[in-house]
Amino acid sequence: MTNTELNRVAIVTGAARGIGAATAVRLAADGHAVAVLDLDEGACKDTVERITAEGGRALAVGADVADAQQVAAAVDRVAAELGPPVVLVNNAGVIRDNMLFKMTDADWDTVMGVHLRGAFLMSRAAQAHMTAARFGRIVNLSSSSALGNRGQANYSAAKAGLQGFTKTLAIELGPFGVTANAVAPGFIATDMTAATAARIKVDFETFQKGAAEQIPVRRVGRPEDVAHTISFLVSDGAGFVSGQVIYVAGGPLD
Repeated sequence: MTNTELNRVAIVTGAARGIGAATAVRLAADGHAVAVLDLDEGACKDTVERITAEGGRALAVGADVADAQQVAAAVDRVAAELGPPVVLVNNAGVIRDNMLFKMTDADWDTVMGVHLRGAFLMSRAAQAHMTAARFGRIVNLSSSSALGNRGQANYSAAKAGLQGFTKTLAIELGPFGVTANAVAPGFIATDMTAATAARIKVDFETFQKGAAEQIPVRRVGRPEDVAHTISFLVSDGAGFVSGQVIYVAGGPLD
């Protein structure tokens, strides 16, 4: 951690729990002031308290990332109360899993809205602060599902789209000192993977054990595994890493 990295302001979306919460806590430990953003501001309380208990600065922010007005208001609030945000982690996500013939229009639109539209709106709002500072870090959460996954046509398409979005941001924003990268987790034990287990009617412990047997490191991932990678990508030391997709999956993926 360099002196220039201390007290930078970061926004982490979907930070009430899971990967988002772990990332917010890690970035706070790295010295960032962190805006903990989620759909329900009250749900951010636990993450904020974890950060402040360790002496960090955090702000709970409620916003629907798929709503342009709410996003603009949220970013303005962060800038006013914490300072101009120059680190953005687009983690907010939902699943509406189903086989294609059962998938509804709403299933498709909801997933696209949160993942793709949300990342677009948040990045567009935050980049103004980054380009003004001539420094910025954007990390988008993709997934191993971007490679295709049964029952996730919407989620897979959204996560693959985020990879193309990331590469374009890297090209457009690079001249202004802003990097953009994507992190694509494999199996991470979260509420979301628990919901997938429930959908296919498999006990979550059994589900994790079966997944671990297929992973070279022989364990499933933890939210902190992803947070550590994001911590590097937003650091000064990662200034020459941009437009990349890093799979955090315990082994290579095809």
